[in-house]
Amino acid sequence: MGYYLIKAVITAILVVAISEVAKRSSLVGGILASVPITSVLAMVWLYVDTGDVGKVSALATSVAWLVLPSLVLFVLLPWLLHRGVPFPLGLVMAIAATALAYGGMVLVLARFGIRL
Repeated sequence: MGYYLIKAVITAILVVAISEVAKRSSLVGGILASVPITSVLAMVWLYVDTGDVGKVSALATSVAWLVLPSLVLFVLLPWLLHRGVPFPLGLVMAIAATALAYGGMVLVLARFGIRL
């Protein structure tokens, strides 16, 4: 249980630190947030937990393919906000569109024989 707590605390500290930096500089916050910290942490935790480089490789491959549909959120959310959509609604809309983009990407990849 202590190990999971350590993982959660380290991950939470990074997320909070990025949000605090972003209050002062959206550029620096954006740079830190765009670095795949979550993905790197997930791969590290997966390797530490399993020692299985095959699982780490599969996760990295899935992340690589799913970066493109994840961009929908980062393009759509500011577009909606600049048009006056309230933040909570805009966020829900952007997340929903991103979920659809993920589904579409998985379907397209499956047509080419790529299974994530």
